[in-house]
Amino acid sequence: MLLARLGDRIDADLAQEVEEFRRLVGGIDPTTGESFDTDVEAIFDTYLARNVPREDEVFLALVDGVPYARSANAPYPIEDLDQLVTLWAGASGPQLRSDDTPTGELRSLAVPVVTGDGDTRATFVVARFPAGERAAVDEAIRVAATVGGAAFVVAAFAAWAIAGRVLSPLRNLADATAEIDERDLSHRILVTGSGELADLGNHFNDMLDRVESAFATQRDFLDDAGHELRTPITVIRGHLELVRPGTVLPTETRSLVLDELDRMSRIVEDLVTIAKSERPDFVTFGPVDVADLTIEVAEKSRALAARDWKVQTEAFVVADLDRQRIVQAWMNLARNAAQHTTRGDTITIFSRLGDGQIEVGVVDTGEGIAGHDQQRIFERFTRGTSARRTDTDGAGLGLSITRAIVGAHGGGVRADHTPGGGATFTITLPLPDTPDARAASQEETSWPAS
Repeated sequence: MLLARLGDRIDADLAQEVEEFRRLVGGIDPTTGESFDTDVEAIFDTYLARNVPREDEVFLALVDGVPYARSANAPYPIEDLDQLVTLWAGASGPQLRSDDTPTGELRSLAVPVVTGDGDTRATFVVARFPAGERAAVDEAIRVAATVGGAAFVVAAFAAWAIAGRVLSPLRNLADATAEIDERDLSHRILVTGSGELADLGNHFNDMLDRVESAFATQRDFLDDAGHELRTPITVIRGHLELVRPGTVLPTETRSLVLDELDRMSRIVEDLVTIAKSERPDFVTFGPVDVADLTIEVAEKSRALAARDWKVQTEAFVVADLDRQRIVQAWMNLARNAAQHTTRGDTITIFSRLGDGQIEVGVVDTGEGIAGHDQQRIFERFTRGTSARRTDTDGAGLGLSITRAIVGAHGGGVRADHTPGGGATFTITLPLPDTPDARAASQEETSWPAS
């Protein structure tokens, strides 16, 4: 583009010089004060005296085909270029051309000079040697190419470095997916910074956490189920093997087998309940009057064992809960209290409004819970180290089911040792944003032992 513009500018300069010469041809001779008329020599002398060419520019006057005069300080004596002089002298009109000379390229514009009598005796030539300007353009192009090349290299390196950092989470993601299998789900992506790719890495890690948890739950479920079901199956098999073929199954054996089958059925149902707790449809929320629910649980608990059942406090509030699931969780606590107490002990059902939450639970006057058992008893197939347990048929899933139900409600459950003896199990549930709390509690109510 620079070279094209240079050529156009040179041609424009040549045309400008010719136009100035033409104006002089029709003008007045400053020496005589009269028209130049047919005196072409005077025209050339006047023009060459008045106009100073550029360093790379030459003016040449031809009269009768012979060089008459040339501008001073010319880069090259173009009048010695006989072949070109002949071509210029023979021009019948403006002639623009480019030719090679010993000094380099020559760009010239030759125009015949027509005098007042219509005679064409002379030719005016203006010529330029563009080598110097072309060298400047070439230097500019070299500088631009060097700078552009360096900028391209720097930009390419910067782009490579930036792309490497940007795509690093994707490479980590690809590496992680290649290393993960069902035997090892512990690999995680190292996420740094922020942005969409960082969010992708975090979401991927969260997904791996859920997958690992699901696999762990599945393994625990299979291990626990196999462990707990193996005992009743072994008992059933052992007793059936003692029965001789063709004999009637003894009543004692039949009762024992049915009892073990019932226990297996309860274990399976409890395990299914825990497995379902991971599903979003495990609980169905609806408005529940907690005070009414407290009385309902207390009434149902009386049938569990002959204890002194009481209602201590009632929370007068309507909460968004799954009524059946909460009753199931609460009854598990009551059943656990009945199993760890004896006739004459007191079991208290309570519900109350706490600090931004609802608390429901059971208090008993049994032997209490050892400190090391207060957390582990909520794990599956785990029983406390109680010496007073009155029921040994359970599979240790009741409290685990309670924790799953409460967790699905966004709450929690804890076990504490009651001062003075006994255990307190407390379920905490989220309090409604605008509770209709008519009162926080009322006087203690007692039911006779059954």
